[in-house]
Amino acid sequence: MKPMRPYGSWPSSISAAHVAAAGRKFTDLTVDTAGTAGDTLYWVESRPEEAGRATIMVDGDGAPRSLLEAPMSVGSRVHEYGGGAIAAHGGFVWFVNAADQAIWQRDTEGELSPVTDVDADVRYADLQYDSRFGRLIAVAEDLGTGHSEPVARVVAVHRDGSTSTIAEGHDFYASPRLAPGSHRLVWLAWQHPDMPWDRTELWAADIDEHGEIGPATPLWQPEALSLFGPVFAPDGMLHIVADVDDWWNIHVERAPGRFQALTHETAEFAVPQWVFGQSTYAFTGEGRLFALASRDGVWQIGEVDRENGDFRPLRQDFDFYEQIVALDEAVALVAANPARAKHVRRINADGSSEILQAADSLPADAALSRPESVSWPSADGTTAHGLFYPPVSESYVAADDERPPVILKCHGGPTGATSTALDARIQYWTSRGFAMLDVNYRGSTGYGRAYRQALVGAWGVADVADCQSGAAYLAEAGRVDPERVLISGSSAGGYTVLSVLTFTDLAAAGASYYGIGDLKRLLASTHKFESRYLDRLIGVDEATLTARSPLYHAEQLSCPVLFLQGLQDKVVPPDQAGSMVEALRSSGVPVAYVAFESERHGFRDADNIMTAIESERSFYSRVLHIAEVEDLEPLTIENFDDTEAVP
Repeated sequence: MKPMRPYGSWPSSISAAHVAAAGRKFTDLTVDTAGTAGDTLYWVESRPEEAGRATIMVDGDGAPRSLLEAPMSVGSRVHEYGGGAIAAHGGFVWFVNAADQAIWQRDTEGELSPVTDVDADVRYADLQYDSRFGRLIAVAEDLGTGHSEPVARVVAVHRDGSTSTIAEGHDFYASPRLAPGSHRLVWLAWQHPDMPWDRTELWAADIDEHGEIGPATPLWQPEALSLFGPVFAPDGMLHIVADVDDWWNIHVERAPGRFQALTHETAEFAVPQWVFGQSTYAFTGEGRLFALASRDGVWQIGEVDRENGDFRPLRQDFDFYEQIVALDEAVALVAANPARAKHVRRINADGSSEILQAADSLPADAALSRPESVSWPSADGTTAHGLFYPPVSESYVAADDERPPVILKCHGGPTGATSTALDARIQYWTSRGFAMLDVNYRGSTGYGRAYRQALVGAWGVADVADCQSGAAYLAEAGRVDPERVLISGSSAGGYTVLSVLTFTDLAAAGASYYGIGDLKRLLASTHKFESRYLDRLIGVDEATLTARSPLYHAEQLSCPVLFLQGLQDKVVPPDQAGSMVEALRSSGVPVAYVAFESERHGFRDADNIMTAIESERSFYSRVLHIAEVEDLEPLTIENFDDTEAVP
């Protein structure tokens, strides 16, 4: 019989080191189709144990190896979030170097050399190699002096490092893609105040036999649609995802500029374009179309019939997928499920599969909490969604009459989404006796355009209501303790945290990871990509911005708050956390502040990741007075007496 301990106090084999190791990420899957031994797969792999350095990996005979030695690191900062940072052809690899944002080349002998000027104040992303004319096509973001804000372009990067402009004039560009034979180029573009999940346009240019790229012409300029991921099939047919019928479905160009829906699923074949280089469908050399689709927070991989659009799921043991690319007559992608973390996998046309690069694993004896898809009634007659994780331990139980504390987890974006992939952070908490509700509040992707747009004008209101009603739903079901509700979130999720703590009495405490407290200051200081995001989410009326900014109502906030912040953050600058900390410090509210000198938006260094989650556990354990917990990170909580009653 398992020994009894209070919820939240269970010792666990899942440590902060496991959480840090799980920060290893696999992105930018890229295929070199010009190799002598068949298609070769490359990807970018971030390494927390190397201070977040990202290297290029190549799959060589089932033994992946790194192509870059420290201190070289891959990483684009276009839009600050980057992506699409590598391209490959004939054994050559081109990549965006994180340190100088220039494009570098690695040749077949392993020699590295810069292609573009390392001193130029220009960033690059979404690299595509034009094999016919020996050049790169990319999105460029010019931060040079003389511009009031960065200027975006689609450019050709030539062998000598010079660039020529293909398209300019829009605020943003993404997804330049070449047709087979390089006779045509397409790309996406959009303008402020739209974000790419609000409205985008598809543009094209013809390329003549000498490589001259003709004038840009619009192919599809919808009034209120989001276009995603243009891809050419081997036969030259152009495909693109559009949310014409509320759902992101795949469309095909039947005539120049005339698109027709191919799939008709109540599911999403796209993801929000926060980063470049995302891919949700791919064509094999024979023209078979494999795609990823999300429904109710669960992903499937399947084959699309190119004649009638039927989506036929493949039998696989995974329910999360991303980054699909065609590899010979198979596909490669990142896969995961609730018991296996994200990893690189090859899936063959017959449904068989194999791991190409495994992820760091949790202890073999760890009991894992499995996500339960839940929906609940929220404000205004709406339904909100999320994933609930009950506490579970291989060694301990709590008293029958005790209910666990619950942590509401608020994803970023706010146009993001939860996932069923094994998350070491969540298991860190559930294995210690905390319940978790991973909230897909209104505005999240994966439930159609209407749900995604439900946060328009309602940020700081609808998301807050969905968190409140989610906690109430679980409490009424007897699954959590309503007196011990905690809330944690990062970036936009951090804003939801601070809004819940300020404008409701829902939570006993909360943790804000680089969250937003002052919307007016954010409007004036954030980067170009999100500088008009508030126009849609809240509006620019000063009274409304003031009304929904936690900083200007800090006197209403009375429960303990932990702030964690990277001091190099350009998306949510450190003064957001600093001003909130000072306001709470002055008003006598218990507050803790942990800053990381080298971190930007999102923590990448293993030591910092461990410090952050251990600090959060120390914070919760102390403010809730959870008994029998001794292995806590030292943490200064101002205005707090550990002997006082639970708030």
